[in-house]
Amino acid sequence: MSEELYYKSASELSELLDKKELSAVDLMKATIARTKQVEEKVGAFNSYDEVDALAQADASDARRAAGNSLGPLDGIPVGIKDNLAVNGQPLTCSSKMLEKFVSPYDATCIEKLKSQGAVLWGRLNLDEYAMGSSTENSAFKTTSNPWNLDCIPGGSSGGSAAAAAAGQAVMTLGSDTGGSIRQPASHCGVVGLKPTYGRVSRYGLAAFASSLDQVGPLTRSVKDAALLLQAISGHDERDSTSYRTETQNFVTALEKLRGRKWTLGLPKEYFASAADTPAMKPVLEAIEFYKSLGCEVKEVSLPHTDYAVATYYIIATAEASSNLARYDGIRYTHRAEKFDAKDSVDIYCQSRAEGFGEEVKRRIILGTYVLSSGYYDAYYLKAQKVRTLIRQDFEKAFENVDALLTPTSPTPAFKKGEKSSDPLSMYLSDIYTISANLAGIPGMSLPCGYSDGLPVGLQILGKPFKEDELLAIANEFEAAHPFKDQHPSL
Repeated sequence: MSEELYYKSASELSELLDKKELSAVDLMKATIARTKQVEEKVGAFNSYDEVDALAQADASDARRAAGNSLGPLDGIPVGIKDNLAVNGQPLTCSSKMLEKFVSPYDATCIEKLKSQGAVLWGRLNLDEYAMGSSTENSAFKTTSNPWNLDCIPGGSSGGSAAAAAAGQAVMTLGSDTGGSIRQPASHCGVVGLKPTYGRVSRYGLAAFASSLDQVGPLTRSVKDAALLLQAISGHDERDSTSYRTETQNFVTALEKLRGRKWTLGLPKEYFASAADTPAMKPVLEAIEFYKSLGCEVKEVSLPHTDYAVATYYIIATAEASSNLARYDGIRYTHRAEKFDAKDSVDIYCQSRAEGFGEEVKRRIILGTYVLSSGYYDAYYLKAQKVRTLIRQDFEKAFENVDALLTPTSPTPAFKKGEKSSDPLSMYLSDIYTISANLAGIPGMSLPCGYSDGLPVGLQILGKPFKEDELLAIANEFEAAHPFKDQHPSL
């Protein structure tokens, strides 16, 4: 598969497929070849099923031959984060607890992709149960950053970001609980979008923190992100947090909103803390670009930003403690065998001790503590109140601006192992992304430059259910810069 082909966008590949200049089977064979070529270096995949993927591609070609194409994603390989249910495929969450589990059903977003003919390709590595910022917490492997194999790709959707950056999939799905799409997108030089909470159904997404989790796209272009978001969005009766919203065409919105003079806010709290960080220079240059377009750029305040990390790690760990209680070693998860169990409690304890990694155990313990009698009011209830204040900060800011511009991450990708012994330092990697999840607003990261040869991302935060505006703002920058055409050498 030539570099010219495996780094093409979904839109370009779809056009080639429609013109019969390329077959879905040939595209899939080339994608498999590329994956095998670089997988030993990158380590993005937990598993993949070549036979199944080629069968999907063959069915796509048959539909096109009969004049029944299902749309622009028909025949396009889409990588899937290994915490989304795909019927008949492994669903491990990169955990020993689910190492042998095979999903008996499809997540809603997977059903939607299948209905549009996308070729589901592989199970992508992540931090165990999506708990981490570097994909070093996987029970199976550490994924490498395609731009520098000694560095982490970000997390928890590190496999999804790395696969997209390395050309191992045309586009991928990830999940974002506190920045887990946007932060690895920034580190790997791809576009990552966390939709508004409720825009995409969470049915079939293995839960980490239910009030924060959201599925979203990682792609190599803004248009592809719009295309994939459009494919997976929509109300779902099976998800009680799914919103009923008007159907939007995010792809046509890119052209419809082109040239608008946006009013963009710079949160002073974000820039004060980021003033001396390596990622700041490309971000400031991106801001100057928007000024050159005639956009109004003004300072805004999000006064409760300093409390966001603490608030997030109370709420997220509390919800994780509850959600992971179902993995008990009794029903379908790992069960300890090499010990004499006195009762079911012994089975629970030993199975969970063997099945969960250190970071997952840490968060379960923290979450159980903040929910315990005597501490619920002091920690969890107070955190929920601060969460409301953080959301109100954004509501007030959006009264005066269309969107906010910030860094995505304080630094470019760091070396493997650099922060493994310092959990707090690792947690602070998501300092600029966490607030969007607490407020439920959409956010995206797009490549805006490099620092020491590693990609840097610009984060754009928007009003609830205004993903069309975020994409249009991002598209203006991408159209004038070559970053989507620059790829790692592997």
